[in-house]
Amino acid sequence: MIARSGLCVLLCGALMSLGAMSFARAEGTYEIPAGAHFNQAKLAKVSEFFKNEVATGKIAGATVLIKQHGKSVYHEAFGVQDVVSKAPITDKTIFRLFSMTKAITAVVAMQLVEDGKIKLDDPVSKYIPSFANVKVGVEKKAEDGTKSLELVPLSRPITVHDLMTHTSGITYGFYGDSLVRKAYRDANIYAGDFDLAEFAERIAKLPLHNQPGALWQYGHSTDILARVMEIAAGKPLLDIEREKLLGPLGMVDTGFFVTDPEKQKLLAQPVPNDSDFRVGRINDPTVVKKWQSASGGMVSTMADYERFAQMLLNGGSFEGKTILKPETFKLTVTDQIGPGSGVNRDYYYFPGDGFGFGLGLAVRTDPGNAKPPPPGDLGELKWDGASGCYFVIDPKQDMFFVLLEQTPTERQRVQRTLKQLVYEAMEK
Repeated sequence: MIARSGLCVLLCGALMSLGAMSFARAEGTYEIPAGAHFNQAKLAKVSEFFKNEVATGKIAGATVLIKQHGKSVYHEAFGVQDVVSKAPITDKTIFRLFSMTKAITAVVAMQLVEDGKIKLDDPVSKYIPSFANVKVGVEKKAEDGTKSLELVPLSRPITVHDLMTHTSGITYGFYGDSLVRKAYRDANIYAGDFDLAEFAERIAKLPLHNQPGALWQYGHSTDILARVMEIAAGKPLLDIEREKLLGPLGMVDTGFFVTDPEKQKLLAQPVPNDSDFRVGRINDPTVVKKWQSASGGMVSTMADYERFAQMLLNGGSFEGKTILKPETFKLTVTDQIGPGSGVNRDYYYFPGDGFGFGLGLAVRTDPGNAKPPPPGDLGELKWDGASGCYFVIDPKQDMFFVLLEQTPTERQRVQRTLKQLVYEAMEK
């Protein structure tokens, strides 16, 4: 049964525990020999850390699951769904996934590739003709220092592969200060009630941040991919996802909106002073809109997402059901943007040090530049979202962990600490 730790944690005790802990990188947490197991006494540090986060008011609550060899080795919930209702977090508590939605979209897209509905080298304009006419925005700097945007033609068409690897040149307008990102902000692309078809047309009117295939550039590529999927399959996105993935995996509470009044009571909320997710728009799953945001609009539960994570760890299968064939799964988790790909990386390369990027997931390819290397293993898969939700799949150790929380401000620190503590708890 899932353990619960409420807000009544004794603050002084938690702080004493925290003071005794060292979150500095330990030696030996990278490329631990295969066959390692978890030391339960060391895993207790995960509990100490999250109890302190709740007790000090940094987060309302969180839930963490670690599974190895198909069995739960750690499963705890901390704090509450929200500080108003003080309802405890359970495996049925509903969390906004934000960008962890992208991983679901990517797997379903690869199912359509496998079915022959779409091809990775298909030009996007085959499905959405307006993308044949997009231009690339190139910044020019005058002698007086002022910048202007010159629109230049595509060097080649944008492909489905570009969309899946975030190399299409499509970006977001809520981070960075480039003139193209400013154009996104000024275009007010989230205004009104629109569907994926309309959203794709809005994006097609904007300049690309870079030429296709030139730079890993985080943005709305996944939403354009979703529109391609709708056209290819002849169905709305959620219908495709339910048929191909959510239904077969039994992910009954995963979707874009929460309309059932009883289930709305299960929605996790951040602490009141941490409610701005800083993604350029309001993400309220209780308000039904036409747009099913494939890049950041889904909600899910631990009961659901652990099934998705286990499928990834299994290499594309779950409880006897094949979600992706082995060869398709291998392609999905193979780095597509490494040396020789022609893809550059800049300050906004979110997969991070030591990671490449497959067809929708970050994949560990090398130790990285930090000394000692950050924890984890080669071949590890991961992604996270603006709400703090986070997952890591480690095939070498036959292990995954999932963190669900709602804390845009604290998320990166919490994620780093959790991963460090997980790998420090592993022993050969």
